[in-house]
Amino acid sequence: MMAETPALPAAESGSPLAALLRHARHVVAENPVTAAAFVLFFLLLLCAVLGPALAPFDPLASDTSRALAAPSARHPFGTDHLGRDILSRVMVAARLDMGIALSSVALVFLLGGLSGIAAGYFGGWTDRIVGRLADTIMAFPLFVLAMGIVAALGNTVTNIVIATAIVNFPLYARIARAEAAVRREAGYVQAARLTGNGEYRVLLTTILPNILPIMAVQMSLTMGYAILNAAGLSFIGLGVKPPTPEWGIMVAEGASYIVSGEWWVALFPGLALMLAVFTFNLLGDGLRDIVDPQRRS
Repeated sequence: MMAETPALPAAESGSPLAALLRHARHVVAENPVTAAAFVLFFLLLLCAVLGPALAPFDPLASDTSRALAAPSARHPFGTDHLGRDILSRVMVAARLDMGIALSSVALVFLLGGLSGIAAGYFGGWTDRIVGRLADTIMAFPLFVLAMGIVAALGNTVTNIVIATAIVNFPLYARIARAEAAVRREAGYVQAARLTGNGEYRVLLTTILPNILPIMAVQMSLTMGYAILNAAGLSFIGLGVKPPTPEWGIMVAEGASYIVSGEWWVALFPGLALMLAVFTFNLLGDGLRDIVDPQRRS
């Protein structure tokens, strides 16, 4: 009588999720830069979630007797022109900037991603409408268009999210359209149709899940641009209103003090902004390596 073959552990099973997790561990292990990007991402996420609780001082509390104090043990990032602790403001600002970026990326995925998938799958007038809309947006300089939208609607957080989503719409629509057009005649899509699924059900349950990994990479890359866009609008006075802690506002407020020697007022918020954008760019490269089927062993 033949001996029974022992069952494989769950981690060694041939399920797609287990294979993806093994490949993700391999990519992170072989690329220290990708590993560092994930670590920095979780640190930013932790700061966004727990920043107000971890901040050593009230970010809005001013103390004019300590105005423009240089970095010290009490204030590691120094203080600004109103005596507010810059470290506390940088930590608290992470929640707002990350929130704007996440909200705008989620909104543009719903608007641009889904409309692009529909355009690539159905073609015809759907494709023409989405294509012309994307071309119209691309005809404007994107940051200038964002400025115009926020100036017209008002400089609130909601309008900044809307403006950032609109300027990113063509990118998401075109990527989703191209991927859906390639997959609409694939064998698994034909099989889904033959089993009696309607076109919209095939679109949402078969096409969309296969495009999500590629869109996730694009969403990570766009996060950095969304943070830069929000900071740029705040820098020119069209973003979040003071005294709300926000990296762009803090850089704008500190820019005038650089020539007089108070470099720390603009330096540390600028470094936080640079680190966030750098992290999301590296994270996008790592996610691309993880979801690329040609790199899986």
